[in-house]
Amino acid sequence: MKIRPLQDRLIVKRVAEENKTKGGLFIPDTAKEKPLEGKVVAVGNGKVLENGSVRPMDIKAGDTILFSKYAGTEIKLDGEEHLILREEDVLGILDK
Repeated sequence: MKIRPLQDRLIVKRVAEENKTKGGLFIPDTAKEKPLEGKVVAVGNGKVLENGSVRPMDIKAGDTILFSKYAGTEIKLDGEEHLILREEDVLGILDK
């Protein structure tokens, strides 16, 4: 299924979380937190300003981002979990 987000929204797939700590201890599923890092799958055209012009997005598909803990709406696309976020919910773009 293909989906194109509208305006200043983007679709993000969460990065897989770690199953053990740096010290080697395994983390049970009940104690895991959802990761705040994700890979951008698709982006909208940009935010429509009051004067009618469109401000293009700073984020592009393929970027790895950090986002707010409670941001976005969870959806399922082709059986996989994704998030729909607004550009303002993104805290930063990771350069690896």
